[in-house]
Amino acid sequence: MDTQTEQHFATIIARDARADGAFFYAVKTTGVYCRPSCAARPPRPENIAFFTTGAEAQAAGFRPCKRCKPTEPPRAETQAAAIAKACRAIETAETTPSLAALAATAGLSPFHFHRIFKAITGITPKAYAATRRDARVKTALHKGNSVTEAIYNAGYNSSGCFYAGAKSRLGMGPKVFRAGGAGEIIVSALAPCAFGLVLVAATQKGICSISLGTDGQALEAELRGRFPNADFQAPDQKFAATVKRVAAFVDSPEQNLALPLDIRGTAFQQRVWAELSKIPPGQTATYTDIAIRIGAPNAVRAVASACAANTLAVAIPCHRVIRTGGALAGYRWGLAAKRKLLETEAL
Repeated sequence: MDTQTEQHFATIIARDARADGAFFYAVKTTGVYCRPSCAARPPRPENIAFFTTGAEAQAAGFRPCKRCKPTEPPRAETQAAAIAKACRAIETAETTPSLAALAATAGLSPFHFHRIFKAITGITPKAYAATRRDARVKTALHKGNSVTEAIYNAGYNSSGCFYAGAKSRLGMGPKVFRAGGAGEIIVSALAPCAFGLVLVAATQKGICSISLGTDGQALEAELRGRFPNADFQAPDQKFAATVKRVAAFVDSPEQNLALPLDIRGTAFQQRVWAELSKIPPGQTATYTDIAIRIGAPNAVRAVASACAANTLAVAIPCHRVIRTGGALAGYRWGLAAKRKLLETEAL
């Protein structure tokens, strides 16, 4: 067999659904043609013929397999469309649809629907609905609506359900969030580092932001844009020592920072960030690796989005996540900084 034939045959043996649509194979002894992920027993290599399209296979006299149904859209595509439809139903409903109702709309059993939904989105239908409710609350609070009005209009049945986890979802109390961080005390300071400058900011809970760049004013403007009404105070000597420690850590991140962090993000983002923190200096992982490790193998894009949302440079080492194949992907503080961090850690 030539190299391409060997690769195609290996794909058939693995029943790799990612190859569905890339090629089709026909079995000379049965007269049928299949998609690569077909669950039928793999044929012998000498009995296989490969085709680029299903039409070519049919033109050669082969009929579609009744098991994998190669004339229909790939299963992954069909499932993705069903989950997208379910997401839209959750987003537009005044009250969250039940799992049974969502599954029925997708034509699946509740168990199968729940499993596929989590595999594709990275979270459960219940968690997705909660995320969308919280997004509606945030939008309403930003517009100046009252907290109570925002909570009930978003679909919460009681204020108690919302307040129970409000701080973990908003990063602060809802009234403080509505006021753009008003009443929250933040201390920040710049320090030189190997990347030019590092801006460190902290609340009473711990460090809430570590940013890299060469323009101190831009770094400070971005921070204040996230907390437009917070009370920014001048750093004292103790905080200056903390900033110096963070700068040294950024320059040489061989060990953990070992300082309290004020980590703000969704439950899914925090799962991703926790996994990133397990990657040792000098090593990397792909977005796919991280998705698999958190139990959501199809949530690669969501993992990438969580990396992009990280505001604690190096402390949460999103720079150690790369694309499959080794290429560098986007980095909040620039690809040059990401490359330099990886090169420094590799020494």
